[in-house]
Parts: sequence; structure tokens; C-alpha cells
Amino acid sequence: MRLFSIIIPVYYNEANLPETVPQLLGLAKKVEGYRLELVFVDDGSGDRSLEILRDFQGKYPETVKIVKLTRNFGSMAAIQAGFSVASGDCVGMISADLQDPPELFLEMLSHWEKGTKAVFAVRQDREEPFSQKLFSNAYYALVRRYAIADYPDGGFDFFLVDRQIVNEINRIQEKNTNLMSLIYWLGFKPIMIPYVRRARVHGKSRWTLAKKLKLFVDTFVAFTFFPLRVLSTVGFLAAMTSFGYGTFILIYWLLFGIDVKGWVPTMLIITFTTGLQMTMLGVLGEYLWRTLDEVRGRPSFVIDEIYDETKQDKS
Repeated sequence: MRLFSIIIPVYYNEANLPETVPQLLGLAKKVEGYRLELVFVDDGSGDRSLEILRDFQGKYPETVKIVKLTRNFGSMAAIQAGFSVASGDCVGMISADLQDPPELFLEMLSHWEKGTKAVFAVRQDREEPFSQKLFSNAYYALVRRYAIADYPDGGFDFFLVDRQIVNEINRIQEKNTNLMSLIYWLGFKPIMIPYVRRARVHGKSRWTLAKKLKLFVDTFVAFTFFPLRVLSTVGFLAAMTSFGYGTFILIYWLLFGIDVKGWVPTMLIITFTTGLQMTMLGVLGEYLWRTLDEVRGRPSFVIDEIYDETKQDKS
């Protein structure tokens, strides 16, 4: 019997889990010929999420597996931790807030059985506020334009992948990245399933603006050199303009002499070029600190405990 694993990152989801876990457990009766493994990754939650998960595990010890991280490492690291623990022949990923319909896994499995190694549920629309839609649409438009040309329009973080892809992700162990973009970058031809993401019913989203901006920067630093090319182009144009202006001043001084004037234009030029230089240094710094982070070799996540009732002890 084949094993189907589903990874569910959990971060302050105590309001969602009493409804989410039963719906996911209900898939066991619908996926004939499969044994279901639910891998919940507690990403440093400070609420009762772990306690609720342990209660469900006591009732369904053969299905529920819990990975407890030492602290909050972020959603991407939590998914990576789930990949490192999941044992399935194919592995799915879904959020714990039920904004994605779990029953869509049935269609994903049918594609996987036909030989497709990556099946992505692509957001065709969202039942979310206009501001969130605007940010998401702008983000994915920029990704398609400057990073990954054929990336899905609405993006995805609800998917099913083959064991081969899971092994590749575990081997790469890249930090400060967009894991979904990394899976897409691997090059396995995916099947796209459009769906409408539902509005959040319970709890409060912890996907803050700061985390969205970090993911935005991580994606562009990890998958394109476009920011560096922009800096090179702007730097070259600024250098050529400065050289031309300097030549003009020198010739004018030799021919006509120059009175001591132009304090305001001089200060404008200085402040503009200083701001430009600091912006360039900031972009370069984003690449440098990520390089430093990779060189240090620190893990993307640290597992505190793995609660697996199919084994007698806790790993």
C-alpha cells in the first residue's frame, strides 16, 4: 500500500485545528489504496496548538505525526522540516487555516498516479480584501517579469509532489528562499489546477507585512540577478554622466574661467549621489548577508522533538 504524506505547518492555529484535523483525517477513507500520514510541524507556536495536536494523535496514532521545532523559524523552514520527516511516496502541503480545500488532494493524486511528479493548486482568485489581492498580484507579476518567466499567475503554496522532488529539496537545503519557487525551478513539468482560495474563518493570520516583504526579497535574491544588473546599469550611467559633466566643467574653466557659484546645485548632486550609493550598498548587502548565512552552515530549522506513536520512543 502506497503512503501519502501531507505536511501542515502550524503557527498559532489553535482556533483552526479542531476543524482542520478532522477534515484532513477524513481523506483517509477517500484515498483508496493509500495509507495517510499527516505531518504537523509546530513552528514555535505559543498557544495550545501542540496540545490540541497531541490530543488528536492519541486518537489517531497511526496517522498523525508531530514535529516540534525549538522556536519559530518561519513557514518555509517549517515546510522543509516536514519534508525531512515525511515518509510518503508522494507528499502534499496545505496550510492549517482551511483556506485551501483538502478534497482537491484527490484530483492531485489522480494526476500523480498517471506519472506527473508535481501538481500545483494555482490560485485563480482569492476571497480576501482588495489590498491583499493587490499585493499578491503585484508580487507574482514581478516574479514572472524578472525572476521566473512562466511562474503561475496566482502563485501556489498548496501542492503535491513526488518523492523524487522531496529528495531533491532535502538535498539542496537552501536557506532564505521561497520553497515553492525552488520546487518550480527544479524543472519538473507540473499540472496546474485552478481554484479559488477561501476566506479565513477562524483565528488571525500571522502572515504579516514584514514576512511578506522578506519573502519578496528572498525570492528576488534567490532567483534573479536583476537587482544587481539594475545597479550596474545605473552606476554606469551615473559614471558616464559625471565624466561628461566633469569634462564640460574642465573645458569651460580653461576657456572662460568659473566664478565660485552653484552651492545649491552642488548639494543637490551630492545628496542624490549619496542616496544612490546607499541604495546600492543596501541591495548588495542583501546578497552578502545571505551568502554569509549560507557559508556559516547553520541549519534552516532545529527539531526539538518528533512525536510518532508508531514508534515506541520520541525521536
